Amino acid sequence: MDFDKLLQQITSFGGDNAWIYKIFIVVVVVLFTNFVLMRLLGRLQKSFKKTENTWDDALLSALRKPLRMLIWVVGLSFAAQIAKDVSNAIIFSAVAPIRDVGVIACFTWFVIRFIKAAEENIVKSSREAGAEIDKTTADAISRLLRISVLITAILVTMQTLGYSISGVLAFGGIGGIAIGFAAKDLLSNFFGGLMIFLDRPFSVGDWIRSPDRQIEGTVESIGWRLTRIRTFDKRPLYIPNSVFANVALENPSRMSHRRINETIGIRYDDIDKMPLILNDVKKMLLNHPSIDTSQTLMVNFNTYAASSLDFFIYTFTKTTVWTEFHEVKQDVLLKISAIIASHNAEIAFPTSTIHIPDSLNYKINEPTN
Repeated sequence: MDFDKLLQQITSFGGDNAWIYKIFIVVVVVLFTNFVLMRLLGRLQKSFKKTENTWDDALLSALRKPLRMLIWVVGLSFAAQIAKDVSNAIIFSAVAPIRDVGVIACFTWFVIRFIKAAEENIVKSSREAGAEIDKTTADAISRLLRISVLITAILVTMQTLGYSISGVLAFGGIGGIAIGFAAKDLLSNFFGGLMIFLDRPFSVGDWIRSPDRQIEGTVESIGWRLTRIRTFDKRPLYIPNSVFANVALENPSRMSHRRINETIGIRYDDIDKMPLILNDVKKMLLNHPSIDTSQTLMVNFNTYAASSLDFFIYTFTKTTVWTEFHEVKQDVLLKISAIIASHNAEIAFPTSTIHIPDSLNYKINEPTN
């Protein structure tokens, strides 16, 4: 657009004393243009929602606010130029650079909003398709793209304002060394976050814990410097990303099965019933709908304990959901108790047996005159 020709046409209207009316007309035109465009975009958005393509919705959603801001930037620059032609004030010499910076800012804002909307659409569409992608990876790529767009916009803005980009980059190379020494911890956390995004030991929503640190909870967000974990008592835990490079980490959310490993004891008086009990318990586990029989399944007499004959069960459930696992485990243990009772045996508990010598027993039972 040729701004100078358009300004000449506007300033030629109404003579030298009508500059206030000209500015008023410009403001009215900006308001009217905003109103018409917003109505038009609103109708387009309703039409786009009826289609299966979600990218047009993302594009339109990202365009609305930056376009409105762009109209105001261009309109106010026209108004400021009209005032400059009348007053010739020095301050109005900054109108053209501010206008250019405003246009760059609007375009940058639009691209950043579109990247964010595209990320949300990709995650949503993949979830609806049943092939959910890693949200952490999508978030990392989105952040890198937005940072790249922002850095590019800053460099273009500096070039527009007359600064040499080559000089800025050269200064950045020298200053980067000093900043690297001064912000060593900050950079280590940044690269720690980058390693999390690349290696993906955990994602947002995973339950993680560290056996050598007091870290356990659900991952809520992964930033470039900190990772926020919500502990099971609902307290937020903020951990610098560099910590994860030096600790052993468990991710129970990615377990394939949950294990039932229990020891049950019966009385010594029921030793002859042990083989039948073991056989029935094993049959019960093999036929249980929530037990994965393709995994290790063991039911064996284990040891002669102080007050019981102990056997153990070792098996895996199909579910990994914590609450469902405990329901399955409860059902298995109750069924084992019923099997023991069905053989007229009893589950043992700590007892002590006192053996009285026969001679002492005779004296105790001897009648007195």
